Amino acid sequence: MKGILKKLFSPVVRWNLAAMVLVSIALFAGLWIWMTRYTMHGEGVDVPDVKGMMLGDAEYALEKLELVAVVVDSAYVREQPAGIVLEQTPAPAGRVKSGREIYLTINQKQTPTNIIPDIAGNCSRREAEARLRALGFKIGPMEFVPGDPDWVIALKVNGREVYSGERVPCDAAVVLVVGNSGSDPADDDWTMDSPQTDDVEEEPVEGYEEEL
Repeated sequence: MKGILKKLFSPVVRWNLAAMVLVSIALFAGLWIWMTRYTMHGEGVDVPDVKGMMLGDAEYALEKLELVAVVVDSAYVREQPAGIVLEQTPAPAGRVKSGREIYLTINQKQTPTNIIPDIAGNCSRREAEARLRALGFKIGPMEFVPGDPDWVIALKVNGREVYSGERVPCDAAVVLVVGNSGSDPADDDWTMDSPQTDDVEEEPVEGYEEEL
């Protein structure tokens, strides 16, 4: 027992233990310093409000604060100019670390388009309106033509007939051409050229007598 204790408290063992403790302390101190510098603990900048700025101006404003502008999405707002910032993340006034990416949504340059679905000749007016609105189309005033009542016969955009699969601007109004009768009124015009069939009393011809 005494021999074991003597070995445990020998100078060699004490120096090894002390060295291990010092190395551990140095490792923990180095790790703490590295993490502090990497995360920039206690340091940060306020996120500026770049909504409503043109993309170039927004990038410059963020770059001055050592922030990085990243365009992640686009939308279309007709009333706003193309290239303007519509949304940003993180929100303005938030505090972030230098080098943080600020995600931007900008107004796209071209009007987005939608594909005309297979509606003409295949569904009623109500069904057509529901399908078009679900796809983001606007519905314009209807046009009525002779045909099956309440049945969609054709679609028009800007006065031109459009067909299934065709792309049209999403902000253009789609006009439904709908039937309003079971027969074509033009069919009634045949009477204008037909011979007269009404009974007319014949007048006697002068100088002629019916033979008995």
